[in-house]
Amino acid sequence: MAETHQLPLSQARVHLARQDASAALAILEPLRRQAEAKGWQDERLKVLVLQSLAHAAHGEKDKALERLSEALALAEPGGFVRLFADEGQPMARLLSEAAPAGMMPAYVAKLLAACETEKQQRKDTTPLPLIEELSRRELEVLRLIAQGFSNREIGERLFLALVTVKGHNQRIFGKLQVRNRTEAVARARELGLL
Repeated sequence: MAETHQLPLSQARVHLARQDASAALAILEPLRRQAEAKGWQDERLKVLVLQSLAHAAHGEKDKALERLSEALALAEPGGFVRLFADEGQPMARLLSEAAPAGMMPAYVAKLLAACETEKQQRKDTTPLPLIEELSRRELEVLRLIAQGFSNREIGERLFLALVTVKGHNQRIFGKLQVRNRTEAVARARELGLL
């Protein structure tokens, strides 16, 4: 879906989820330059956050910290917290490396506290194992979701009406105890379904 609709940040996230940091970086670098050239500070901030994670995943710690430093400098005046905390443990690890480097210590401490709170909340709501198994058709739909296909594309591939695909999505989300496609894919991977 991200590829079909030209959503570069979403495309980069898909690549990161698939552990393809190189592909994510290839999308993010020109996007960052474009955001800088056009003065789109919010977009630039989002790109910098993802770039820092992509560089870290690619094993480029110095570049990751450099991009994180830029993101922190841009985000701190506006008091952005959720943007970092929503990235979960990969961001918490990166922030933990930024702290000893003396990078905006008060702000980094605030962000680390938010990441820890987020981690606690996720742990407190850790879903139980599947109560009801996914049907063969639900597994087919889930695999296509994981490949990034839209509901419409899934319907075309499986010869299903759009409303039927949406119904399968809701049953999949319910059985996996998640709220959206991203969580469904992550949960399915945890359970070894993908």
